[in-house]
Amino acid sequence: MAVAPTTLPSLDFAVDSADAVRFAAAPTVLFTVRVASDKPVRSLALNAQIRIAPARRRYSERDQERLVELFGLPERWGETLRTFLWTQAAALVTPFDGETSVELTAPCTYDLEVATAKYFYALDDGDVPLELLFSGTIFYAGEHGLQAAQIPWDREAIFRMPVRVWKEAIANHFPGSAWLRLRDDVFDRLVAYKARRALPTWEATVDDLLEGRE
Repeated sequence: MAVAPTTLPSLDFAVDSADAVRFAAAPTVLFTVRVASDKPVRSLALNAQIRIAPARRRYSERDQERLVELFGLPERWGETLRTFLWTQAAALVTPFDGETSVELTAPCTYDLEVATAKYFYALDDGDVPLELLFSGTIFYAGEHGLQAAQIPWDREAIFRMPVRVWKEAIANHFPGSAWLRLRDDVFDRLVAYKARRALPTWEATVDDLLEGRE
């Protein structure tokens, strides 16, 4: 009698939480993702593309002013508010039957030349609309022993991450400060100015330059 072929486990994903990692080596957000399957899974090599979907929220006038550099004038936002990549994450999920949780980490940068940092910095409060697109390999028991198959391309999850989570991740490492990137030649001139004026800190140097010019 012929043996019916084993069907591929059907997976569903949901994001339960997002938290700033207190003692990470660099600013990091930790996502807890719930994975459900209708069949036992031997293991799961999971990849996730974490994307920001800016069109999924409203923006205050202050937000709009700060986001002009990223999206242009608000009148054009119907065309320019496109989903863009934050980061990619990966994890190896151990055997489970029914449901399990996995942790995915997302590094954060305060380099305001990077689109994600510009976006997070511009928001005072509220949520960041995220789309997590999942891919990878499922390992499961089949009629011929251990089998492997690709996670279907349409597996995804929507999550609204509080803006404070990103701000807390940054503040854990750089409390009360921000980063500004300069060209080498501009930085050399700033170093020379600081030395000429015998200014004690970079804050004092910038304050001295700005005084009377605002």
